[in-house]
Amino acid sequence: MTNEKLLSVEDLSVAFTQGGRETLAVDRISFEIHKGETVALVGESGSGKSVSALSVLKLLPYPAASHPSGRILMHGKDLLTAGDAEMRKVRGNDVSMIFQEPMTSLNPLHVVEKQIAEILMVHRGMGETQARARVLELLHQVGIREPEKRLKSYPHQLSGGQRQRVMIAMALANEPDLLIADEPTTALDVTVQAQILELLKALKKRQGMAMLFITHDLGIVRKFADRVCVMTGGKIVEQGPVAEIFDNPQHSYTKHLLAAEPKGQPPATDKDKPIIVQADDLKVWFPVKRGFLRKTVDHIKAVDGIDVKVRQGQTLGIVGESGSGKTTLGLAILRMISSKGKITFNGADIQANSWKEMRPLRRDMQIVFQDPYGALSPRMSVADIVGEGLQVHFPGISAEERDRKVAKALEEVGLDASTRHRYPHEFSGGQRQRISIARAMVLEPKFVMLDEPTSALDMSVQAQVVDLLRDLQKAHGLAYLFISHDLKVVRALANEVIVMRQGKVVEQGPAEQIFDAPQTDYTKALMAAAFRLEAAPEGVVSA
Repeated sequence: MTNEKLLSVEDLSVAFTQGGRETLAVDRISFEIHKGETVALVGESGSGKSVSALSVLKLLPYPAASHPSGRILMHGKDLLTAGDAEMRKVRGNDVSMIFQEPMTSLNPLHVVEKQIAEILMVHRGMGETQARARVLELLHQVGIREPEKRLKSYPHQLSGGQRQRVMIAMALANEPDLLIADEPTTALDVTVQAQILELLKALKKRQGMAMLFITHDLGIVRKFADRVCVMTGGKIVEQGPVAEIFDNPQHSYTKHLLAAEPKGQPPATDKDKPIIVQADDLKVWFPVKRGFLRKTVDHIKAVDGIDVKVRQGQTLGIVGESGSGKTTLGLAILRMISSKGKITFNGADIQANSWKEMRPLRRDMQIVFQDPYGALSPRMSVADIVGEGLQVHFPGISAEERDRKVAKALEEVGLDASTRHRYPHEFSGGQRQRISIARAMVLEPKFVMLDEPTSALDMSVQAQVVDLLRDLQKAHGLAYLFISHDLKVVRALANEVIVMRQGKVVEQGPAEQIFDAPQTDYTKALMAAAFRLEAAPEGVVSA
Protein backbone atom coordinates (compact mmCIF):
# COMPACT_ATOMS: atom_id res chain seq x y z
CA MET A 1 0.00 0.00 0.00
CA THR A 2 1.28 3.49 -0.90
CA ASN A 3 0.23 7.02 0.00
CA GLU A 4 -0.65 7.71 -3.63
CA LYS A 5 -4.37 8.47 -3.86
CA LEU A 6 -6.22 6.40 -6.47
CA LEU A 7 -9.89 7.22 -5.90
CA SER A 8 -11.41 10.15 -4.05
CA VAL A 9 -15.13 10.35 -3.33
CA GLU A 10 -16.00 13.87 -2.18
CA ASP A 11 -19.35 15.00 -0.74
CA LEU A 12 -21.26 12.42 -2.84
CA SER A 13 -25.05 12.36 -2.75
CA VAL A 14 -27.36 10.03 -4.70
CA ALA A 15 -31.07 10.68 -5.16
CA PHE A 16 -33.77 8.62 -6.88
CA THR A 17 -36.85 10.19 -8.44
CA GLN A 18 -40.05 8.17 -8.82
CA GLY A 19 -43.49 9.51 -9.47
CA GLY A 20 -42.29 13.07 -8.91
CA ARG A 21 -40.96 12.19 -5.47
CA GLU A 22 -37.23 12.37 -4.71
CA THR A 23 -35.56 10.04 -2.18
CA LEU A 24 -32.02 10.62 -0.94
CA ALA A 25 -30.20 7.25 -0.82
CA VAL A 26 -26.68 8.57 -0.18
CA ASP A 27 -26.13 11.79 1.77
CA ARG A 28 -22.83 13.69 1.29
CA ILE A 29 -20.32 10.92 1.89
CA SER A 30 -16.54 11.24 1.45
CA PHE A 31 -13.77 8.63 1.48
CA GLU A 32 -10.48 7.84 -0.26
CA ILE A 33 -8.75 4.74 -1.58
CA HIS A 34 -4.97 4.63 -2.02
CA LYS A 35 -3.04 2.38 -4.39
CA GLY A 36 -2.84 -1.19 -3.11
CA GLU A 37 -5.27 -0.51 -0.27
CA THR A 38 -8.44 -2.39 0.67
CA VAL A 39 -11.25 -0.19 1.96
CA ALA A 40 -14.37 -1.88 3.33
CA LEU A 41 -17.77 -0.23 3.08
CA VAL A 42 -19.97 -1.85 5.73
CA GLY A 43 -23.55 -1.48 6.88
CA GLU A 44 -26.91 -3.17 6.76
CA SER A 45 -29.23 -3.54 3.75
CA GLY A 46 -30.47 -0.16 2.58
CA SER A 47 -27.56 1.78 4.08
CA GLY A 48 -26.38 2.98 0.66
CA LYS A 49 -23.26 0.80 0.24
CA SER A 50 -23.98 -0.64 -3.19
CA VAL A 51 -25.47 2.60 -4.53
CA SER A 52 -22.25 4.40 -3.57
CA ALA A 53 -20.12 1.76 -5.32
CA LEU A 54 -22.28 1.72 -8.47
CA SER A 55 -21.90 5.51 -8.65
CA VAL A 56 -18.15 5.06 -9.22
CA LEU A 57 -18.84 3.25 -12.49
CA LYS A 58 -22.01 5.24 -13.29
CA LEU A 59 -24.08 2.05 -13.36
CA LEU A 60 -27.15 3.50 -11.63
CA PRO A 61 -30.44 3.72 -13.56
CA TYR A 62 -30.05 7.24 -14.93
CA PRO A 63 -31.98 9.57 -15.27
CA ALA A 64 -34.07 8.20 -12.37
CA ALA A 65 -30.85 8.42 -10.33
CA SER A 66 -29.06 11.73 -9.92
CA HIS A 67 -26.20 13.27 -7.93
CA PRO A 68 -27.29 16.45 -6.13
CA SER A 69 -23.72 16.94 -4.91
CA GLY A 70 -20.25 15.49 -5.07
CA ARG A 71 -17.27 14.43 -7.19
CA ILE A 72 -15.67 11.04 -7.83
CA LEU A 73 -12.03 11.60 -8.83
CA MET A 74 -10.04 8.79 -10.48
CA HIS A 75 -6.56 9.69 -11.75
CA GLY A 76 -7.62 13.30 -11.28
CA LYS A 77 -10.70 13.04 -13.55
CA ASP A 78 -14.26 13.49 -12.25
CA LEU A 79 -16.12 10.34 -13.31
CA LEU A 80 -19.52 11.92 -12.61
CA THR A 81 -18.99 14.39 -15.44
CA ALA A 82 -17.44 11.84 -17.84
CA GLY A 83 -19.35 10.95 -21.02
CA ASP A 84 -20.42 7.47 -22.11
CA ALA A 85 -17.39 6.94 -24.38
CA GLU A 86 -14.97 7.91 -21.60
CA MET A 87 -16.76 5.69 -19.05
CA ARG A 88 -16.52 2.70 -21.41
CA LYS A 89 -12.74 3.10 -21.26
CA VAL A 90 -12.79 3.32 -17.46
CA ARG A 91 -15.03 0.28 -16.94
CA GLY A 92 -13.03 -2.91 -17.09
CA ASN A 93 -9.73 -1.14 -17.71
CA ASP A 94 -9.30 1.16 -14.70
CA VAL A 95 -12.13 -0.11 -12.51
CA SER A 96 -13.83 -3.54 -12.49
CA MET A 97 -16.63 -4.93 -10.37
CA ILE A 98 -17.60 -8.31 -8.92
CA PHE A 99 -21.28 -8.61 -8.11
CA GLN A 100 -23.00 -10.42 -5.25
CA GLU A 101 -24.82 -13.13 -7.18
CA PRO A 102 -22.72 -14.60 -10.01
CA MET A 103 -25.58 -16.68 -11.43
CA THR A 104 -27.56 -13.56 -12.32
CA SER A 105 -24.44 -11.62 -13.40
CA LEU A 106 -23.21 -14.21 -15.90
CA ASN A 107 -24.99 -14.69 -19.23
CA PRO A 108 -26.76 -18.09 -19.08
CA LEU A 109 -26.65 -18.43 -22.90
CA HIS A 110 -22.87 -18.06 -23.30
CA VAL A 111 -20.04 -20.40 -22.33
CA VAL A 112 -17.28 -19.32 -19.94
CA GLU A 113 -14.73 -18.78 -22.70
CA LYS A 114 -16.94 -16.39 -24.66
CA GLN A 115 -17.86 -14.31 -21.61
CA ILE A 116 -14.25 -13.69 -20.57
CA ALA A 117 -12.86 -13.43 -24.12
CA GLU A 118 -15.41 -10.75 -25.02
CA ILE A 119 -13.83 -8.38 -22.49
CA LEU A 120 -10.35 -8.95 -23.93
CA MET A 121 -11.52 -8.47 -27.51
CA VAL A 122 -13.44 -5.27 -26.76
CA HIS A 123 -10.87 -3.58 -24.49
CA ARG A 124 -7.58 -5.05 -25.74
CA GLY A 125 -8.41 -5.76 -29.38
CA MET A 126 -7.20 -9.36 -29.04
CA GLY A 127 -7.87 -11.99 -31.67
CA GLU A 128 -9.58 -15.29 -30.93
CA THR A 129 -6.39 -17.34 -30.40
CA GLN A 130 -4.70 -14.71 -28.22
CA ALA A 131 -7.88 -14.21 -26.17
CA ARG A 132 -8.25 -17.95 -25.58
CA ALA A 133 -4.70 -18.21 -24.23
CA ARG A 134 -5.37 -15.29 -21.87
CA VAL A 135 -8.70 -16.83 -20.74
CA LEU A 136 -6.91 -20.07 -19.83
CA GLU A 137 -4.27 -18.08 -17.94
CA LEU A 138 -6.97 -16.18 -16.01
CA LEU A 139 -8.92 -19.34 -15.12
CA HIS A 140 -5.71 -20.89 -13.84
CA GLN A 141 -4.95 -17.75 -11.77
CA VAL A 142 -8.35 -17.84 -10.08
CA GLY A 143 -7.96 -21.49 -9.14
CA ILE A 144 -10.23 -23.25 -11.63
CA ARG A 145 -8.87 -26.77 -11.92
CA GLU A 146 -8.36 -28.17 -15.43
CA PRO A 147 -9.48 -24.88 -17.05
CA GLU A 148 -9.41 -26.37 -20.56
CA LYS A 149 -12.40 -28.53 -19.58
CA ARG A 150 -14.33 -25.50 -18.30
CA LEU A 151 -14.01 -23.29 -21.39
CA LYS A 152 -17.19 -24.69 -22.96
CA SER A 153 -19.16 -24.87 -19.70
CA TYR A 154 -22.28 -22.76 -19.16
CA PRO A 155 -22.83 -20.97 -15.81
CA HIS A 156 -25.47 -23.49 -14.66
CA GLN A 157 -22.89 -26.28 -15.04
CA LEU A 158 -20.61 -24.67 -12.44
CA SER A 159 -20.82 -24.64 -8.64
CA GLY A 160 -21.36 -21.37 -6.76
CA GLY A 161 -17.66 -21.08 -5.98
CA GLN A 162 -16.67 -21.77 -9.57
CA ARG A 163 -19.10 -19.14 -10.87
CA GLN A 164 -17.65 -16.58 -8.49
CA ARG A 165 -14.13 -17.46 -9.68
CA VAL A 166 -15.23 -16.90 -13.28
CA MET A 167 -16.62 -13.50 -12.28
CA ILE A 168 -13.27 -12.66 -10.67
CA ALA A 169 -11.45 -13.75 -13.84
CA MET A 170 -13.68 -11.43 -15.90
CA ALA A 171 -13.08 -8.54 -13.52
CA LEU A 172 -9.30 -9.01 -13.57
CA ALA A 173 -8.98 -9.64 -17.32
CA ASN A 174 -7.63 -6.16 -18.04
CA GLU A 175 -5.65 -5.81 -14.80
CA PRO A 176 -7.64 -2.89 -13.31
CA ASP A 177 -6.25 -0.41 -10.79
CA LEU A 178 -9.37 -0.74 -8.62
CA LEU A 179 -11.60 -3.74 -8.00
CA ILE A 180 -15.05 -3.18 -6.49
CA ALA A 181 -16.33 -6.35 -4.78
CA ASP A 182 -20.01 -6.11 -3.82
CA GLU A 183 -20.79 -8.81 -1.23
CA PRO A 184 -18.80 -11.39 -3.27
CA THR A 185 -19.02 -14.14 -0.64
CA THR A 186 -22.53 -13.75 0.81
CA ALA A 187 -24.12 -16.63 -1.09
CA LEU A 188 -21.18 -19.03 -0.60
CA ASP A 189 -20.43 -21.77 1.91
CA VAL A 190 -17.91 -20.96 4.62
CA THR A 191 -15.06 -23.00 3.14
CA VAL A 192 -15.65 -21.60 -0.36
CA GLN A 193 -15.93 -18.12 1.18
CA ALA A 194 -12.54 -18.53 2.83
CA GLN A 195 -10.99 -19.71 -0.45
CA ILE A 196 -12.43 -16.76 -2.42
CA LEU A 197 -11.12 -14.28 0.16
CA GLU A 198 -7.66 -15.87 0.08
CA LEU A 199 -7.76 -15.77 -3.73
CA LEU A 200 -8.71 -12.06 -3.79
CA LYS A 201 -5.97 -11.26 -1.28
CA ALA A 202 -3.35 -13.10 -3.35
CA LEU A 203 -4.46 -11.55 -6.65
CA LYS A 204 -4.54 -8.08 -5.11
CA LYS A 205 -0.97 -8.49 -3.85
CA ARG A 206 0.27 -9.92 -7.17
CA GLN A 207 -1.29 -7.19 -9.32
CA GLY A 208 -0.85 -4.33 -6.84
CA MET A 209 -4.46 -3.24 -7.23
CA ALA A 210 -6.70 -1.47 -4.72
CA MET A 211 -10.07 -2.83 -3.59
CA LEU A 212 -13.39 -1.41 -2.44
CA PHE A 213 -14.99 -4.29 -0.51
CA ILE A 214 -18.71 -4.03 0.27
CA THR A 215 -20.10 -6.30 2.96
CA HIS A 216 -22.29 -6.57 6.06
CA ASP A 217 -20.02 -9.24 7.60
CA LEU A 218 -17.65 -7.58 10.06
CA GLY A 219 -15.73 -10.82 10.57
CA ILE A 220 -14.51 -10.58 6.97
CA VAL A 221 -13.62 -6.90 7.36
CA ARG A 222 -11.40 -7.54 10.38
CA LYS A 223 -9.29 -10.08 8.47
CA PHE A 224 -9.40 -8.56 5.02
CA ALA A 225 -9.47 -4.74 4.97
CA ASP A 226 -6.98 -1.97 5.79
CA ARG A 227 -9.56 0.72 6.46
CA VAL A 228 -13.31 0.65 7.03
CA CYS A 229 -16.18 3.08 6.43
CA VAL A 230 -19.38 2.37 8.39
CA MET A 231 -22.62 3.41 6.65
CA THR A 232 -26.19 3.76 7.85
CA GLY A 233 -29.10 5.76 6.46
CA GLY A 234 -27.03 6.89 3.48
CA LYS A 235 -24.29 8.45 5.62
CA ILE A 236 -20.80 7.38 6.65
CA VAL A 237 -20.96 7.65 10.43
CA GLU A 238 -17.43 6.45 11.19
CA GLN A 239 -14.27 5.60 9.25
CA GLY A 240 -10.64 4.76 9.98
CA PRO A 241 -8.11 1.92 10.24
CA VAL A 242 -9.77 -1.44 10.86
CA ALA A 243 -7.99 -2.15 14.16
CA GLU A 244 -8.91 1.28 15.51
CA ILE A 245 -12.61 1.02 14.56
CA PHE A 246 -12.97 -2.55 15.88
CA ASP A 247 -11.09 -2.01 19.12
CA ASN A 248 -12.41 1.44 19.95
CA PRO A 249 -15.65 2.24 18.07
CA GLN A 250 -16.97 5.74 18.68
CA HIS A 251 -20.37 5.81 17.02
CA SER A 252 -23.36 4.02 18.56
CA TYR A 253 -24.23 2.37 15.22
CA THR A 254 -20.74 0.89 14.90
CA LYS A 255 -21.04 -0.49 18.43
CA HIS A 256 -24.44 -1.93 17.49
CA LEU A 257 -22.97 -3.70 14.42
CA LEU A 258 -20.03 -5.12 16.37
CA ALA A 259 -22.39 -6.51 19.00
CA ALA A 260 -24.80 -7.98 16.46
CA GLU A 261 -23.43 -11.51 16.08
CA PRO A 262 -25.83 -14.28 17.14
CA LYS A 263 -25.23 -14.98 20.82
CA GLY A 264 -26.76 -16.93 23.67
CA GLN A 265 -26.83 -20.59 24.60
CA PRO A 266 -28.84 -23.38 22.98
CA PRO A 267 -31.19 -25.40 25.20
CA ALA A 268 -29.45 -27.84 27.51
CA THR A 269 -29.42 -31.40 26.21
CA ASP A 270 -32.06 -33.48 27.98
CA LYS A 271 -32.11 -37.19 27.11
CA ASP A 272 -35.34 -37.63 29.09
CA LYS A 273 -37.37 -35.44 26.71
CA PRO A 274 -39.71 -37.41 24.41
CA ILE A 275 -38.51 -38.04 20.85
CA ILE A 276 -40.64 -36.07 18.38
CA VAL A 277 -38.97 -37.12 15.12
CA GLN A 278 -36.71 -40.07 14.41
CA ALA A 279 -35.27 -41.44 11.18
CA ASP A 280 -33.26 -44.65 10.84
CA ASP A 281 -31.00 -45.50 7.89
CA LEU A 282 -32.71 -42.82 5.76
CA LYS A 283 -31.81 -42.86 2.07
CA VAL A 284 -32.73 -40.59 -0.82
CA TRP A 285 -31.20 -41.88 -4.07
CA PHE A 286 -31.95 -40.21 -7.39
CA PRO A 287 -31.58 -42.54 -10.42
CA VAL A 288 -29.23 -41.62 -13.27
CA LYS A 289 -30.80 -42.84 -16.53
CA ARG A 290 -29.07 -43.15 -19.87
CA GLY A 291 -29.58 -44.63 -23.30
CA PHE A 292 -32.56 -44.96 -25.60
CA LEU A 293 -34.46 -47.11 -23.12
CA ARG A 294 -33.59 -44.77 -20.23
CA LYS A 295 -32.12 -47.53 -18.10
CA THR A 296 -30.91 -46.70 -14.60
CA VAL A 297 -27.11 -46.92 -14.74
CA ASP A 298 -26.25 -45.27 -11.43
CA HIS A 299 -27.65 -43.27 -8.50
CA ILE A 300 -26.96 -39.86 -6.99
CA LYS A 301 -26.91 -40.63 -3.28
CA ALA A 302 -28.20 -37.31 -1.91
CA VAL A 303 -28.89 -38.85 1.51
CA ASP A 304 -27.15 -42.14 2.17
CA GLY A 305 -28.07 -44.03 5.34
CA ILE A 306 -28.50 -41.30 7.97
CA ASP A 307 -29.92 -41.63 11.50
CA VAL A 308 -31.71 -38.63 13.03
CA LYS A 309 -33.31 -38.05 16.42
CA VAL A 310 -34.95 -34.76 17.52
CA ARG A 311 -36.40 -34.41 21.02
CA GLN A 312 -39.03 -32.03 22.38
CA GLY A 313 -37.57 -28.59 23.12
CA GLN A 314 -34.25 -29.53 21.49
CA THR A 315 -32.49 -28.41 18.29
CA LEU A 316 -30.60 -30.63 15.88
CA GLY A 317 -28.31 -28.62 13.61
CA ILE A 318 -27.49 -29.98 10.14
CA VAL A 319 -24.38 -28.35 8.66
CA GLY A 320 -22.36 -28.80 5.49
CA GLU A 321 -21.69 -27.18 2.15
CA SER A 322 -24.14 -26.70 -0.71
CA GLY A 323 -24.91 -30.05 -2.27
CA SER A 324 -24.15 -32.02 0.89
CA GLY A 325 -27.77 -33.19 1.20
CA LYS A 326 -28.92 -31.04 4.14
CA THR A 327 -32.19 -29.80 2.67
CA THR A 328 -32.93 -33.15 0.99
CA LEU A 329 -32.62 -34.81 4.41
CA GLY A 330 -35.06 -32.32 5.94
CA LEU A 331 -37.61 -32.72 3.14
CA ALA A 332 -37.40 -36.49 3.42
CA ILE A 333 -38.07 -36.36 7.17
CA LEU A 334 -41.13 -34.18 6.48
CA ARG A 335 -42.24 -36.72 3.82
CA MET A 336 -42.13 -34.00 1.16
CA ILE A 337 -39.99 -36.28 -1.05
CA SER A 338 -39.74 -40.06 -1.33
CA SER A 339 -37.15 -41.89 0.72
CA LYS A 340 -36.25 -45.31 2.12
CA GLY A 341 -35.76 -46.08 5.78
CA LYS A 342 -37.89 -45.73 8.88
CA ILE A 343 -39.41 -42.35 9.86
CA THR A 344 -41.39 -41.96 13.07
CA PHE A 345 -43.27 -38.88 14.27
CA ASN A 346 -44.56 -38.79 17.84
CA GLY A 347 -43.88 -42.51 18.08
CA ALA A 348 -45.88 -43.46 14.96
CA ASP A 349 -44.28 -44.84 11.79
CA ILE A 350 -45.19 -42.41 8.98
CA GLN A 351 -42.96 -43.73 6.16
CA ALA A 352 -45.79 -45.73 4.60
CA ASN A 353 -48.38 -42.95 4.98
CA SER A 354 -50.06 -41.75 1.80
CA TRP A 355 -50.15 -38.07 0.88
CA LYS A 356 -53.74 -37.94 2.17
CA GLU A 357 -52.78 -39.64 5.45
CA MET A 358 -49.96 -37.14 5.95
CA ARG A 359 -52.22 -34.11 5.61
CA PRO A 360 -53.59 -34.07 9.21
CA LEU A 361 -50.01 -34.30 10.49
CA ARG A 362 -48.86 -31.27 8.53
CA ARG A 363 -50.12 -28.82 11.16
CA ASP A 364 -47.67 -30.40 13.64
CA MET A 365 -44.77 -30.45 11.13
CA GLN A 366 -43.97 -27.01 9.77
CA ILE A 367 -41.19 -25.46 7.68
CA VAL A 368 -39.57 -22.01 7.46
CA PHE A 369 -37.76 -21.41 4.16
CA GLN A 370 -34.50 -19.65 3.32
CA ASP A 371 -35.84 -16.81 1.16
CA PRO A 372 -38.67 -15.02 2.97
CA TYR A 373 -39.61 -13.00 -0.11
CA GLY A 374 -39.87 -16.02 -2.41
CA ALA A 375 -41.79 -17.99 0.23
CA LEU A 376 -44.56 -15.38 0.65
CA SER A 377 -47.18 -14.77 -2.02
CA PRO A 378 -46.93 -11.13 -3.19
CA ARG A 379 -50.67 -11.14 -3.97
CA MET A 380 -51.82 -12.06 -0.48
CA SER A 381 -51.97 -9.83 2.58
CA VAL A 382 -50.02 -10.86 5.67
CA ALA A 383 -53.29 -11.76 7.40
CA ASP A 384 -54.20 -14.14 4.55
CA ILE A 385 -50.67 -15.64 4.43
CA VAL A 386 -50.51 -16.36 8.16
CA GLY A 387 -54.17 -17.42 8.34
CA GLU A 388 -54.10 -19.76 5.32
CA GLY A 389 -52.97 -22.75 7.39
CA LEU A 390 -55.77 -22.16 9.88
CA GLN A 391 -58.31 -22.26 7.06
CA VAL A 392 -56.92 -25.59 5.85
CA HIS A 393 -56.40 -27.37 9.19
CA PHE A 394 -59.11 -25.72 11.33
CA PRO A 395 -61.94 -24.97 8.86
CA GLY A 396 -64.51 -24.86 11.66
CA ILE A 397 -63.24 -21.74 13.42
CA SER A 398 -64.89 -18.39 12.73
CA ALA A 399 -63.27 -15.56 10.75
CA GLU A 400 -63.05 -13.53 13.98
CA GLU A 401 -61.27 -16.33 15.83
CA ARG A 402 -58.89 -16.85 12.90
CA ASP A 403 -58.06 -13.14 12.81
CA ARG A 404 -57.43 -13.19 16.56
CA LYS A 405 -55.01 -16.10 16.21
CA VAL A 406 -53.20 -14.36 13.33
CA ALA A 407 -52.82 -11.16 15.38
CA LYS A 408 -51.51 -13.14 18.34
CA ALA A 409 -48.97 -15.01 16.17
CA LEU A 410 -47.68 -11.76 14.64
CA GLU A 411 -47.30 -10.15 18.06
CA GLU A 412 -45.46 -13.22 19.33
CA VAL A 413 -42.83 -12.86 16.59
CA GLY A 414 -42.41 -9.15 17.34
CA LEU A 415 -44.59 -7.58 14.64
CA ASP A 416 -47.35 -5.04 15.08
CA ALA A 417 -50.65 -6.87 14.52
CA SER A 418 -52.14 -3.74 12.94
CA THR A 419 -49.82 -4.28 9.92
CA ARG A 420 -51.45 -7.61 9.04
CA HIS A 421 -53.46 -6.12 6.17
CA ARG A 422 -50.31 -4.99 4.34
CA TYR A 423 -48.47 -6.99 1.66
CA PRO A 424 -44.99 -8.63 1.83
CA HIS A 425 -43.24 -5.97 -0.31
CA GLU A 426 -44.06 -3.39 2.37
CA PHE A 427 -41.81 -5.14 4.91
CA SER A 428 -38.04 -5.44 5.34
CA GLY A 429 -36.22 -8.78 4.91
CA GLY A 430 -36.14 -9.38 8.66
CA GLN A 431 -39.84 -8.58 9.02
CA ARG A 432 -40.69 -10.93 6.13
CA GLN A 433 -38.82 -13.73 7.86
CA ARG A 434 -40.80 -13.02 11.03
CA ILE A 435 -43.98 -13.34 8.95
CA SER A 436 -42.76 -16.72 7.67
CA ILE A 437 -42.11 -17.84 11.24
CA ALA A 438 -45.56 -16.59 12.33
CA ARG A 439 -47.16 -18.59 9.50
CA ALA A 440 -45.56 -21.74 10.91
CA MET A 441 -46.20 -20.94 14.58
CA VAL A 442 -49.87 -20.02 14.24
CA LEU A 443 -50.66 -23.75 13.90
CA GLU A 444 -48.90 -24.52 17.20
CA PRO A 445 -46.66 -27.23 15.68
CA LYS A 446 -44.52 -29.75 17.56
CA PHE A 447 -41.69 -29.88 14.99
CA VAL A 448 -40.28 -27.12 12.75
CA MET A 449 -37.70 -27.49 9.99
CA LEU A 450 -35.75 -24.26 9.56
CA ASP A 451 -33.96 -24.25 6.19
CA GLU A 452 -31.25 -21.52 6.21
CA PRO A 453 -33.71 -19.04 7.78
CA THR A 454 -31.07 -16.37 8.48
CA SER A 455 -28.70 -16.59 5.48
CA ALA A 456 -30.39 -13.77 3.54
CA LEU A 457 -30.42 -11.40 6.53
CA ASP A 458 -28.08 -8.74 7.93
CA MET A 459 -26.02 -9.63 11.00
CA SER A 460 -28.12 -7.65 13.48
CA VAL A 461 -31.36 -9.06 12.02
CA GLN A 462 -29.85 -12.56 12.17
CA ALA A 463 -29.21 -12.06 15.88
CA GLN A 464 -32.81 -10.90 16.42
CA VAL A 465 -34.25 -13.92 14.55
CA VAL A 466 -32.02 -16.33 16.51
CA ASP A 467 -33.23 -14.81 19.79
CA LEU A 468 -36.83 -15.05 18.56
CA LEU A 469 -36.48 -18.72 17.59
CA ARG A 470 -34.91 -19.53 20.96
CA ASP A 471 -37.74 -17.74 22.84
CA LEU A 472 -40.44 -19.51 20.81
CA GLN A 473 -38.79 -22.88 21.40
CA LYS A 474 -38.68 -22.28 25.13
CA ALA A 475 -42.28 -21.07 25.29
CA HIS A 476 -43.79 -23.94 23.26
CA GLY A 477 -41.33 -26.84 23.71
CA LEU A 478 -40.65 -26.92 19.97
CA ALA A 479 -38.35 -29.46 18.33
CA TYR A 480 -36.19 -27.79 15.63
CA LEU A 481 -34.30 -29.25 12.70
CA PHE A 482 -32.01 -26.32 11.89
CA ILE A 483 -30.27 -26.48 8.49
CA SER A 484 -27.50 -23.99 7.80
CA HIS A 485 -23.98 -23.43 6.51
CA ASP A 486 -23.58 -20.51 8.96
CA LEU A 487 -21.89 -22.22 11.89
CA LYS A 488 -22.10 -19.16 14.16
CA VAL A 489 -25.89 -19.30 14.00
CA VAL A 490 -25.92 -23.08 14.52
CA ARG A 491 -23.68 -22.71 17.56
CA ALA A 492 -26.17 -20.27 19.12
CA LEU A 493 -29.17 -22.57 18.58
CA ALA A 494 -28.27 -26.27 18.35
CA ASN A 495 -27.48 -28.67 21.17
CA GLU A 496 -26.81 -31.57 18.76
CA VAL A 497 -25.07 -31.30 15.37
CA ILE A 498 -24.73 -33.50 12.29
CA VAL A 499 -21.99 -32.59 9.78
CA MET A 500 -22.86 -33.78 6.26
CA ARG A 501 -20.80 -34.15 3.12
CA GLN A 502 -21.89 -35.73 -0.16
CA GLY A 503 -24.96 -37.33 1.40
CA LYS A 504 -23.17 -38.96 4.33
CA VAL A 505 -22.59 -38.11 7.99
CA VAL A 506 -18.99 -37.01 8.51
CA GLU A 507 -19.39 -36.36 12.22
CA GLN A 508 -22.27 -36.32 14.71
CA GLY A 509 -22.60 -35.49 18.38
CA PRO A 510 -23.19 -32.81 21.04
CA ALA A 511 -22.69 -29.27 19.69
CA GLU A 512 -19.92 -28.37 22.15
CA GLN A 513 -17.93 -31.44 21.04
CA ILE A 514 -18.35 -30.70 17.33
CA PHE A 515 -17.43 -27.02 17.70
CA ASP A 516 -14.68 -27.25 20.32
CA ALA A 517 -13.08 -30.62 19.55
CA PRO A 518 -13.90 -31.71 15.97
CA GLN A 519 -12.56 -35.15 15.11
CA THR A 520 -12.44 -35.23 11.29
CA ASP A 521 -10.34 -33.12 8.92
CA TYR A 522 -13.46 -31.97 7.10
CA THR A 523 -15.15 -30.68 10.27
CA LYS A 524 -11.91 -28.99 11.30
CA ALA A 525 -11.79 -27.26 7.91
CA LEU A 526 -15.39 -26.04 8.32
CA MET A 527 -14.64 -24.65 11.78
CA ALA A 528 -11.44 -22.96 10.61
CA ALA A 529 -13.25 -21.33 7.70
CA ALA A 530 -16.22 -20.20 9.79
CA PHE A 531 -14.50 -18.88 12.89
CA ARG A 532 -11.06 -17.82 11.71
CA LEU A 533 -11.70 -17.22 8.00
CA GLU A 534 -8.59 -19.18 7.09
CA ALA A 535 -8.25 -20.91 3.76
CA ALA A 536 -9.80 -24.35 3.77
CA PRO A 537 -7.29 -27.16 3.31
CA GLU A 538 -6.68 -28.23 -0.27
CA GLY A 539 -9.26 -30.69 -1.52
CA VAL A 540 -12.01 -29.77 0.95
CA VAL A 541 -13.93 -27.89 -1.73
CA SER A 542 -13.13 -28.52 -5.36
CA ALA A 543 -13.20 -25.56 -7.67
